Amino acid sequence: MADSAGHDDPKQEQLERWRVAPKDTRLTTDQGIRVDDTDNSLAAGERGPSLMDDFHLREKITHFDHERIPERVVHARGAGAYGHFRLHESLAEYTTAEFLTDTSLTTPVFVRFSTVAGSRGSADTVRDVRGFATKFYTRQGNFDLVGNNMPVFFIQDGIKFPDFVHAVKPEPPNEIPQASSAHDTLWDFVQLQPETMHMMMWLMSDRALPRSYAMMQGFGVHTFRLVNAQGQATFVKFHWKPVLGTHSLAWDETQKVAGKDPDFNRRDLWDRIEAGDYPEYEFGVQLVPAEDEHRFDFDLLDATKIIPEEEVPVRPVGRLVLDRNPDNFFAETEQVAFHIANVVPGIDFTNDPLLQARLFSYLDTQLIRLGGPNFTQIPVNQPVAKVRNHHRDGYHQMTLQQGQASYHKNTLSGGCPVVGGEGSYTHFQERVDGNKIRKRSASFADHYSQARLFWNSMSGWEREHIVGAFRFELGKCEHKQVREGVVAQLNHVDHELAVKVAKGVGVEPPVAGVAEGHARTSPALSQDGTGEWPVRGRKIAILAADGVDSAAIAGVGEALTDAGAVCEILAAEDGFVQAANGAQVEVTRAMPTVASVLYDAVLVPGGETGVRALAQDGDAVHFVAEAFVHCKAIGAIGAGIGLLERAGITGVRFADGDTVSDAGVVTTEGDTSGFTSQLIKAIAVHRHWTRKKDHVPA
Repeated sequence: MADSAGHDDPKQEQLERWRVAPKDTRLTTDQGIRVDDTDNSLAAGERGPSLMDDFHLREKITHFDHERIPERVVHARGAGAYGHFRLHESLAEYTTAEFLTDTSLTTPVFVRFSTVAGSRGSADTVRDVRGFATKFYTRQGNFDLVGNNMPVFFIQDGIKFPDFVHAVKPEPPNEIPQASSAHDTLWDFVQLQPETMHMMMWLMSDRALPRSYAMMQGFGVHTFRLVNAQGQATFVKFHWKPVLGTHSLAWDETQKVAGKDPDFNRRDLWDRIEAGDYPEYEFGVQLVPAEDEHRFDFDLLDATKIIPEEEVPVRPVGRLVLDRNPDNFFAETEQVAFHIANVVPGIDFTNDPLLQARLFSYLDTQLIRLGGPNFTQIPVNQPVAKVRNHHRDGYHQMTLQQGQASYHKNTLSGGCPVVGGEGSYTHFQERVDGNKIRKRSASFADHYSQARLFWNSMSGWEREHIVGAFRFELGKCEHKQVREGVVAQLNHVDHELAVKVAKGVGVEPPVAGVAEGHARTSPALSQDGTGEWPVRGRKIAILAADGVDSAAIAGVGEALTDAGAVCEILAAEDGFVQAANGAQVEVTRAMPTVASVLYDAVLVPGGETGVRALAQDGDAVHFVAEAFVHCKAIGAIGAGIGLLERAGITGVRFADGDTVSDAGVVTTEGDTSGFTSQLIKAIAVHRHWTRKKDHVPA
């Protein structure tokens, strides 16, 4: 079976034997016995008791009663997809990992995106870290790159992971709040753990509110080792960069999306792949020679630190494409089991104390979630490399192992499976010695410099969003000493930040900043920029009513569709609207069933009668006003400008003849030739965050 690019895909070929379609089949029991009635229990008479003879009833209910497995402690809420990875620059100088050295190979993958704190039933758009876990089905075995959409973590040592998770999860007395960090226990933990400050800056930024999994960066978080054929090691950090750019939602928008469509990110991923608009990511590495391990002003083994891209550029070496949705969510996305210890020859670990704890935790978790040690035989988890070992028994053993010997060494099975040989995994040889102590290295002691680097690198609107996030989160904390403690920690990051947060949460602002400041920045940390990105997959709402200009809908809509956008025509009711020229225009969705927060841009076509009707429709007026407040691109043609005025949009220039584009609002009196290109350009910027909008009531 081939992938979307026509390459042979050994993983899909392997999965094909497990796929079962219902077409032209008859209902049976688990034993293959055909069933004559699955709506009525076997009973003693029409109103008599059900009988134990009814084996179909018992089997059906028993299976239903046992359909759920324990959800993941963290990363419970997820979405996944299959795809392929292709290397375009060999790293043979640094590693023997075949999928990172042979540019002719196409490696199948499964990727699972997730939120961290919430349960399986929580919403997609909460403020949270997102998981970005990739299982590479390589010819040398499975390699799992289990990362996040943020390059650092909350803690330095894995022994504190249970404490952090207990703090961020819903509080024990009442199991409140769900999927939220805005509560006392999390911030009490933060105020007492200075090492969290860098990660909290990321979490309070718009990085915690991704627009789409297709517009989200991924990071391996830890520093790993690449090991070449000569046994030489190079430190490496792994990066994923989305081809569509890294984009976020607005905070107000995320809260409304959670009510309108709690599956927003999951649905977006599924719909993109079904439409052939495959998410793509550049795979990059930051490489540090072993002899440079100690040349930085931070410790490479500290998971609360990044290597600034200005010091070590990210080198793009490959591309990931997600091009196939799962056949069954539970069997694949829910049962996929990632483990950071799943590495192939040429990739090894470092002494990062957080990484070391993860090497234990992931395997331990899968044992209870998936019912025992044979979870690797679940189809989604099976490697495409041949598996031969002495593992015989345990829950759900699926392999019919032949032979008398299940041990090594043996003669009864001819000494097989044989140990060693070309391609065997060999751990990097590193001298390790020292006294048994519970003490952290002094090189891990700087908790504020990179938090300050992040703050310094933010644009003005990004800083406003971060201040607003801290105010919201701390404003949910009932205990004043918690708010005071966090403000004191922020004062070590930036005095202005601490003062602004303090004023918003009712605590005394600090009177002075700390002495150990620096002015360094890293442009790579900011989401601000003037770059234009592809508009592929962007959802455009076209508002319509009887009397709409159908020619404008057809012309501009076709151009937007040709650019890769997804256009939907919204009206007060489903069905059709009557255009000004008498034509019927089919409505995609009724406006009361959706909201502006589910779209990336809005278009108001002309047509005097249609616009007058929209101006009398509160849903339509609010739709436009809310899109403006959320800094989205808005287009209006001819009479459509009147709806923008009705929505209270001021402070931007409207067309008085030719096309005008101002702060992402594109208008024209009627000529759509230049209008369409300007609207596409406004959408490609993603958001117009510097737009003046506080006066608009939405």
